[in-house]
Amino acid sequence: MIKVGISSCLLGNPVRYDGGHRNNRFCKESLSQFFQFVSLCPEVGIGLPTPRKTIRLVGDVDSPRAVLSDGGDEDFTTELRQFAESHKKTLESLSGYILCKASPSCGMERVKVYNDSGQAEKKGMGIFAARLQTLLPHLPLEEDGRLNDPLIRDSFIKRVFIYNEWKSLQDSGRDDSEIGSESGKNGQGLTTRKLHEFHARHKFTLLAHNQPIYRKVGPLLASVNKQNIDAISEEYITLLMLGLKKVATRKNNTNVLMHLQGYLKDKLSAEDKAELTQCIHDYRDGLQPILGVLTLLKHHFRKFPEPYIDNQSFLAPYPKDLAIRVDTH
Repeated sequence: MIKVGISSCLLGNPVRYDGGHRNNRFCKESLSQFFQFVSLCPEVGIGLPTPRKTIRLVGDVDSPRAVLSDGGDEDFTTELRQFAESHKKTLESLSGYILCKASPSCGMERVKVYNDSGQAEKKGMGIFAARLQTLLPHLPLEEDGRLNDPLIRDSFIKRVFIYNEWKSLQDSGRDDSEIGSESGKNGQGLTTRKLHEFHARHKFTLLAHNQPIYRKVGPLLASVNKQNIDAISEEYITLLMLGLKKVATRKNNTNVLMHLQGYLKDKLSAEDKAELTQCIHDYRDGLQPILGVLTLLKHHFRKFPEPYIDNQSFLAPYPKDLAIRVDTH
């Protein structure tokens, strides 16, 4: 199973300042069937008791400090950062992380940061979360509250599955034909061929999420060779994760669906072709769910197999049992 980090309180563990939790049913009951959750609580991890005095962020929103909310002298900033660093090996084994909303340690965005006058701006990031992002900039991060948005949830789950595949690609062993060839420092099994194959598998998914980044990636990969594969692959995964963070749109999905239809233009009867075209147009106009179009496409591709399309993650980005793919705006 794919390893995903999670704030311990979201699994129902009573580790919050008040001795309570923030049990997230979607994570605990649905995602846990596909992900092996690795739970951490930085505040408890640095030795704070449960229950405990609350902490808050103060100072500069870009580099805040974590202190006691009652004005005490204790500063936990360094300890919370070091907690992430001391667990770096564990964090490196993860393919995603679900953080607790608004937490001064784990909040991903819009965390309150108080200035000297006691006024708060919702512009901060939790100390542990910020250090996690610095240590592992490509790791897919999301907050529990944002996962209530089905489009954000869809984007996050896709990133987790694709990033896990990327990690496996880097960790894979070289076959005999690749020994002494272009495998680079970035991964024992990462070659120019495998990099192109990986992108080919996910290019339509990226197109559905972010066309500008999709257009950047093509020329980037065209320049890859055995000398620059480390640098190119680093830039590639940075762009891919950034592109997939943007939610897919109905317009972009329609574009991809029409691309896929093109692979069937010489194989379908006039009647089937018209039906598929109408189905795509109905989806574009909001009259048809995307799952209906995908089901029809898969039906035709079963009759007329196309290896390149069969390998596309767009058609099945995650297990259908997750049932989280939704229609886009």
